[in-house]
Amino acid sequence: MTVALVLGGGGVTGIAWETGLLLGLVEAGVDLTGAELVIGTSAGSVVGAQVATGVPLAALYDRQVAPAAAERAPDLARLMEFFTGRAGADGQAAQTAPPTPEVLAWIGSQARTANTRFTEAGRLEVIAARLPVQEWPERPVRVTAIDTEDGRFVTWERSSGVPLTLAVASSCAVPWIYPPVTIRGRRYMDGGVRSPTNADLATGHDVVVIVAPTGGLSSALLDAEVADLRRAGSRVEVVVPDAGAVEAIGPNPLDPARRAASARAGRGQAAAAAAVLAASAGR
Repeated sequence: MTVALVLGGGGVTGIAWETGLLLGLVEAGVDLTGAELVIGTSAGSVVGAQVATGVPLAALYDRQVAPAAAERAPDLARLMEFFTGRAGADGQAAQTAPPTPEVLAWIGSQARTANTRFTEAGRLEVIAARLPVQEWPERPVRVTAIDTEDGRFVTWERSSGVPLTLAVASSCAVPWIYPPVTIRGRRYMDGGVRSPTNADLATGHDVVVIVAPTGGLSSALLDAEVADLRRAGSRVEVVVPDAGAVEAIGPNPLDPARRAASARAGRGQAAAAAAVLAASAGR
């Protein structure tokens, strides 16, 4: 039986919540970090790279709950307009299917010209600091991103020849918030613009566990991905933040002040998810 672990996007609070959840699941007897395939999008690319390269979950969790310097949370107004369907190249945003390459290219043009308070070099330093191990692991890990020029969806993996830090940074380059990341002369943005989970990449695995920090924000698209995976023969389980975690995460997933509470909330809800996941993943 093969297991794919899909780790979705969700900002700094998503990283924290996923980390706490995965640690709590291990404590409850369900270890998903050994999945045969790890798919990471945005926040999930950070967590996926961390666990796949063997960084202990307890150490990752301690980093999330440790006191941190105060940081100003970015303004998400423009981004949220897109994800709630109020903005797009044609005034509409896809609900049950990913945006077309044309729409993604339009967003990419916005990402390239947006005036952000972050630099590409600064973002690369931030991502590098989050990855204690910066070499691709031997087992399959896929990191998602979007070419900002033509809207092409790309997945980086060990065979791509792209440094892990660059791959993860590109997947975390949220349009309108962070600058795109340059790889081989082209600029890439957050793979979550196509789908917060990109769970379709797990097609063909017996069991697919989707961990979706923003599952409620794009539930129709997530439901469609789950339905497609099940039609293809996979057993699929989805974990989204419970009520307590939603409250801990708050309205802005990029708010660093919510990091510690989000990590604790993820760890706290793990026990309730463990029985279902244990039955599905056999772990």
